[in-house]
Amino acid sequence: MDGKIIFHIDFDYFYAQCEEIRRPELKTRPVVVCVYSDRGGDSGAIATANYVARKYGVKSGMPIKFAKKKLEDIPESVFLPTDFEYYTETSEKAMSIIRNHADIFEYVGRDEAYLDVTNRTEQDFKKAAHLAQQLKNALRTSMKLSSTIGVSSNKLVSKIASDYKKPDGLTVVEPQEIESFLGPLPIRTIPGIGKKSEEKFSEMNLDTISQLRSVDVFTLNGLFGRKWGSYIYNAARGIDEDPVSPRHDPIQYSRIVTLKQDSKDFDFLAKDLEKLCDDLHETIIKDNILFKSVGIQFVQSDLSNRTKSKTLRNPTSSLDELKKAVIQLLKDSLEDQKLPIRRLGVRVSDFSQISGQVDITRFF
Repeated sequence: MDGKIIFHIDFDYFYAQCEEIRRPELKTRPVVVCVYSDRGGDSGAIATANYVARKYGVKSGMPIKFAKKKLEDIPESVFLPTDFEYYTETSEKAMSIIRNHADIFEYVGRDEAYLDVTNRTEQDFKKAAHLAQQLKNALRTSMKLSSTIGVSSNKLVSKIASDYKKPDGLTVVEPQEIESFLGPLPIRTIPGIGKKSEEKFSEMNLDTISQLRSVDVFTLNGLFGRKWGSYIYNAARGIDEDPVSPRHDPIQYSRIVTLKQDSKDFDFLAKDLEKLCDDLHETIIKDNILFKSVGIQFVQSDLSNRTKSKTLRNPTSSLDELKKAVIQLLKDSLEDQKLPIRRLGVRVSDFSQISGQVDITRFF
């Protein structure tokens, strides 16, 4: 990994931040996004909380009842159910901005990605810091989305660096600084170190990464097995050879727009749909994929959703094919469309790669 420059980007408190973007008045209030269980009432767990709520001790994974108890004296607290469709849509828009700043883009999940920026920064960490700031600014300007970026010569250190200053942070760790940066950090900072491993190290009077370096690889292999022991030994020294490799969302790529006015007019809607197809097609070509399924989505004036899709005879990456399918779906949908349309979207799915190899391994 010599000479590489890698970003790890993480959207701050993502689900709660999405809710703040939708309703800016929530920004100063404790916002808690909940995954409610089927049992009803307050049964379920916290998906995420904004930093205002975290000050009161609310954390991800905490039962909703506990979180409500911590905020019982704060009447302005807001508890919201998850809206994954909206979070996915926000994520897709943000990821398309991020892709444009990368030589190689690796999707990790709705709220995080790795970027290899070695070529476009000419292996210069000052240029890399500038590019990272440009990316943060682009996300804030176009989407009001706050993010944190870690910059280093490998994925492991970049991930640790992105967690170092939150929210809205930027931490650059140059190769000669890696050991001194990692040294004072708690051992649990290493990705993958869980509670049990941490307890084992505590029993050995090891708390920081620099203390962990005093343990030889054979001892670690004996404690954790060869694969995991070697990983811990290397991670303590900031060594990671795992390259940034392109990974796609296997479910769908989509674009959606809020119309200037609610409408059922074919010509008006077709114009916006064609623009969405152009935008979506850029990502299809950049990611070297073929799609076989095409769909359109309406958010109607009463905010209800309507979708229509079709499967093509053969996989394609053709813009003409995409537009032709989308326009036909629009015509078919408008035949029985009763409500005006407020938002309009286009999506493609059922992917394969142009090379014939499927490299679609990550799920939302």
